[in-house]
Formats: sequence, structure tokens, C-alpha cells
Amino acid sequence: MGFSKKFAVTLSAASFLLAGCGDSLWPSLEASDPSGGSSSSAPATVQPVNNTAPVAETEVQPVATNPVPQARTLPDENTGTFVGNKVSNMDGDLAKLQQGVNAIGSRVEQIQREAQVGSDQYHSLLGLITARLQRGTTPGNPILVDQWNQAQVQLEQVAETIPRMTKLSNEAAEQAAFGQYLLSAVQATYGLSGAVDADHERLQSLEDRVHQELVQVDRLMTDLSQDINRQNVYVNNERQNMTTLSLAIKNGELYGASLATRAFTQTENLARAASRSEQPHPGDRPLVIIRFDRPNVNYQQALYNAVSLALSRKPTATFDLVAISPQRGTSAQIALNSAAAKRNAEDVLRTLTDMGVPGSRVQLLATGDPNATNNEVRLYVR
Repeated sequence: MGFSKKFAVTLSAASFLLAGCGDSLWPSLEASDPSGGSSSSAPATVQPVNNTAPVAETEVQPVATNPVPQARTLPDENTGTFVGNKVSNMDGDLAKLQQGVNAIGSRVEQIQREAQVGSDQYHSLLGLITARLQRGTTPGNPILVDQWNQAQVQLEQVAETIPRMTKLSNEAAEQAAFGQYLLSAVQATYGLSGAVDADHERLQSLEDRVHQELVQVDRLMTDLSQDINRQNVYVNNERQNMTTLSLAIKNGELYGASLATRAFTQTENLARAASRSEQPHPGDRPLVIIRFDRPNVNYQQALYNAVSLALSRKPTATFDLVAISPQRGTSAQIALNSAAAKRNAEDVLRTLTDMGVPGSRVQLLATGDPNATNNEVRLYVR
């Protein structure tokens, strides 16, 4: 009986302890179980997922907005303002300028191909005549006479390309003048009121493209001037050679190149060597000073008179054409002045070659002068 009472008390105490332990152990089991169904554990597992979703979206969002600034700078996007409409009109003028320059470039390439074909055929016939004369032949050989006539026709076809290229050079000069006018109009538009930021962005893009087109026009004019001068020298020399070759066919003997051509070549080589051996010194007095302090400087007549007088006194004279730019302002302003001075010097060089001065007798140089207030071009005679 006493044992049963003790056993009952023991069981009651044990059950009480187990009940207390069960209440304290349940929370740890639910917290460690990831699939628990307790309502208090559900927000703890869902909340981090909701917090990380916006982070992923904010990381992708800048990638989606990258193309927006590029789309605003498209040249064909009109803002509808007065300045925006003006920019659209000037953009159309630039398109016309580009079409005109490209058309001139295509025609120049076509003329150059025609001149190349005619020159190849001319020299082919010339080689046949020279080879026959080298072996020896009868005086006045009719085969050589016929080949000489064909060569003369081919040479004249090459000569006919010169006035066509001169016409294209004049058209390129007109396009360059229109491009300068367009550039001035673009730069003046910055001062107009009533523009939004997008209008000035389009203006900057338009100004850059006009500058690029002007560089292309200047290069085209320089190439045309050099081609015209080279073709003139080539045709004149070959005409003299053809005269000498005609006499060789008449006598059946090979004489070689024309003595006049040989003397002309030697004079050119001496003049070129003299011009390269000397450089203008600071104390030298220039023959002509052209100050580009305003647009459209009329210097051609004065330049022609000075050069004509110098050549009359010294027929073998050579010239140094120096582009002078001011060395004032920021580095960007100095670079812009230097580029503008070089363009002015190239324009003067084209004028000299158009006047008949061989390009090989003119040396083009560029330097800076801290005392200069405007871009200048100075011509020295040697």
C-alpha cells in the first residue's frame, strides 16, 4: 500500500515535468522546421522575398533607360519651337550641300578614270613607236605615222579633261562658299531666344557635321587644284615630246625626250632643292602679307601683281607660304586658330597654282606668332 502511494506520487510528478517540458520545447521545434504551419513563422519567411524583389528591379532599370539620351540627339527630331524649325531647315540645307559635294566627287572620279584610260593607251602607243625606232626603221614609216596619230588623239583626250576639272573646281568653290554661309547661320542661331535644351543639342550636332563637310570640300578643292596643275604640266611636256618623236619618225632615228622638257625638269628640280634648303627667318621681309581679319578677303589681285613682279625679276624664284596663327587664349582656341590659318594658306596655294605657279615651287609651312592678333598668310620669295 505504501509502495503504491509512492509510485502514484512519482508518476504524477513525472507527468507534471513532462508537461512543462513539452510547452518549452515546441517553439524551438517549429522555428527550426522550414515547412511549419504556424502563422507566426509565415511572415518571417515571406518578408525577405518581398524585400529582394524591388532590389532586382532597381538594378535592371538603368539599363532600360540608357537609350533615352541617344534618342534625344537625333537630328531629325523637331521640338516644334522656332529654333527647332530653323534647325530642321538648316539640316535640309546641309543635306543639299552633301549631295552637291558627293556629286562633284563622283564626277571627279569619272574624269580621272577617263584620263587614266587615255594616258594608258597613249603610253602604250608611245612604247610601240619607241621600240620600233630603237630597233631601227625606214624614214617616215607609215605604220609609225599612224601610231603617232593615234597617240596624238589619246593625248588630246587627256588634255580635254583639264577644262572639265577646272569647271568642277569652280563648282566646289561655290559649295565651299555655301558651306561657310551655313556654318555662320548655325553659329548665329545659338543667340536666338525661345530654344529648349534639345534645340541646342541638335545645333551642336549640326555644327559638327557642317565642319566635317567643309573639311571634305577643302580637301576636294585641294585635290582638284593639284590634279589640274599636274595635268597641265604633263600635257605640255608630252606635246613637246610628241614634236620630237615626230621628227624621229621622219628621220627613222630615236632622239629621246625633248630638250625643252629636260631643261624644264632640271629647272624645277633646282628650284625645289633651293626652296627646301632655306627656311624663312624671323627677320625676313615677306613679299605679301594677307590678314584674314574678316570673311571673304579679296587678296587675289595684289597677290598676282606681287608674284608677277617677283618672277619677272627672278624667273627661277621659289616661294615659302607660311600660315601664321595667334598664340593666345586656351589650348583649344590656339588649335582652332592654327587649323583656320592652315586652311587659309591652302586657299592661297590653290590661288597661286590657278595663276600658273607650279606647286613644286611653293613650300607650305605653318607656325605661331604671339604678336599676331589675327590669322595671317605670309609669302616669302627665295
